[in-house]
This record gives sequence, structure tokens and C-alpha cells, in this order.
Amino acid sequence: MSANTGLSVVLRGAVGGFALDIAFTAPATGVTALFGPSGSGKTSVLRCVAGLTRLAQGEIGFAGETWQDTRGFVPAHRRPIGYVFQDANLFSHLSVAENLRFGLRRAAAVAPVIGFDQVVDRLGLATLLARSPDRLSGGERQRVGIGRALLAQPRLLLIDEPLSAVDLPARDGILSLLETLCHDLAIPAVYVSHDLAEVTRLADHLVLIEAGRLVAAGPLDDILTNLRLPLATSPQAGVVLDAVVVAADLAFGLTSYRVAGGILTAPSRGLAVGTHCRLRVLASDISLCHEPPVGTTILNILPGVVLGADSFDGMQTNVLIQLGAGEQGARLLARVTRKSWESLGFAPGQSGHALVKGVGLVQELAES
Repeated sequence: MSANTGLSVVLRGAVGGFALDIAFTAPATGVTALFGPSGSGKTSVLRCVAGLTRLAQGEIGFAGETWQDTRGFVPAHRRPIGYVFQDANLFSHLSVAENLRFGLRRAAAVAPVIGFDQVVDRLGLATLLARSPDRLSGGERQRVGIGRALLAQPRLLLIDEPLSAVDLPARDGILSLLETLCHDLAIPAVYVSHDLAEVTRLADHLVLIEAGRLVAAGPLDDILTNLRLPLATSPQAGVVLDAVVVAADLAFGLTSYRVAGGILTAPSRGLAVGTHCRLRVLASDISLCHEPPVGTTILNILPGVVLGADSFDGMQTNVLIQLGAGEQGARLLARVTRKSWESLGFAPGQSGHALVKGVGLVQELAES
């Protein structure tokens, strides 16, 4: 296996009665999401990376180290990983504190990156330390599972559908924790999910899997804006934009964000001017026009260039637009009816305007 500074995975063979035929690489920074429908093989891939499952025809490496190839296999306990399971997988006979310290024992020979008290504070576990796992809610169990994985001092964090056993009110809190921890601790992570909203909130790199096979892999923006991929036809299709807060309108409770190629305004999330963040823009919240309209409630009317379009299901068309006049503008994905698209008569390379609903913008992870 050739040296690779990130994660390199080649898996071919059967896991039980399920066949895998997947090869991809991912960077050793940020969050890589394994995304696909339930039963597509995502968890099987993650378990192979962890060393919990072994395929005879497998090659796995991380940060220049070979974890598996034809010459050898590094067992799970010797791989510098932290694993967050779907159901937290806590030891029922141990208290919360003892479950956390199990992670520390696993990393006994590793210089600590994060300590016990820091984990307890960051994950809000101080009042839970004496409890047994059977006295925890689903969200509390998952926070303990995340804490135990972090205390293993991992160089790679593996996270398997962490919200599947968490009730709806607790899900946003868990996602916010993962956003903040992955960013602040700079630990690369592989995140498994079948929920596109989770993926667009967390991921920097995306690996699409279907029926045990690779569909596509690459930077999040490239995958989300690829009109030929199935994600483009999803009801949740859209893009994630890097943004910085440039103004706050206190009188109307609005915040303005600069993105590549323009300014977007939305209801305030309370961020200070100069704060970096991510904005999620759904394709269904964007309309198109040739000339800027007058007398409209739409706050964001941005000039751009049509890059391409693809009609599907006989009724709808996805349109890719690049903001601004140059080639460095952010790309937006708009969804319109096929009738509207054909009536407007746009063509690739033609200038127009994207109308973006301010109330539709979702501000994600804020960075200093």
C-alpha cells in the first residue's frame, strides 16, 4: 500500500451475506461522512476501519501507517481510534465515571490531548458520574460514549449513527457537541449517517455508498453540487457555504454574511461581526430570474451565472448557479419546475439572478 497522509480504504469481500466493493481516500483533517441509505454497508466499512471486522481482501491505512494489507493486520486495540457506537455501548456494570476512565486506560501509553476533567466539563457530565448507564437517557448515554471515545486520545474518531438511539429533543444538542468538539480538538472523524441534514451540518468530505459500492467521494461542495449524483434529486438537496458575519441590523434582527461572490442576509443568530460560520441553503429555497425584481419580500437577490441544469421526474429541474462575475464565486443549487425553467430560456453561461429566502438560511457551526 502506498503512503497516504489521510485515510485510505480498499475493501472487497463479504460481511456475512453482504458484499462490499469499495475504495476511497479521505483527508486526515475535518469530518468525512459515509452517507447512504440504511443497509448500504456504511457501518460495515466503519467496523473494518476500526479493525472490528476483517475482510481477506482489504487494505486500510491512516496517516502513513498501514493497518491492514496482504502482509498483516493491526488489531482494533492497537489502532489509535475512538469509536462512538450507535447505542453508546456502555458497560452496564460500571458507573459513568468508570466508563469514561476505561477510555483513559486504553490510552495509557499515549500523551493526553484531552483530560478527564475537560471531557466532563465539555460534555456536561459532572452530575452523571456516579450513575449507572441504565439510569441515563439516550442523549446522556451518547454523551458518555463520546466522552469515552475522546479519552482514548484518538488520532481518528469513528462515529456510527450517534443519533439513532437519541430522542428528538436531544439530537440537536448532540450534533452541536460533535460540531464543536471536532473543530476545537482538530481530531479527524469519520461519521456514518443516512440523514442528509446531519451530513451537511458536519461533513467536509463526503463518501456516498449504495448497496455496498462506492457511488462518489470528494469534498462536500463538489458532491452536493454534482447534478449527476442522486443527492441532487433529494428533497433536502442544497449546498453548504463558508461565510463570515459582516453586519448586524439590530432594529430588524438581521445578520448579513459574506460568501464568495455576494452577501446573504437572514434572521439573526446572534453572531458577532467577524465570526466565521457555515450556511446551509436548500435548493427549494432558491428562485431564478433574468432581471432583479421589484416589490418582493426576498431579501437576497444575487447576480450569477448558470453553470448547468438537469431535469428529473418529468416535472422538476435542478440548476447550478455560480455567484458573482468571476470563477471563484460560491455555487448554489436551485430547484424549479421544468415549466419555469423552459419558460425562462436560460442556457449554461448565461447571466441571471438567484433569489434566496432569508428565512430559509440555516447557520451551522460558528468559528472564532
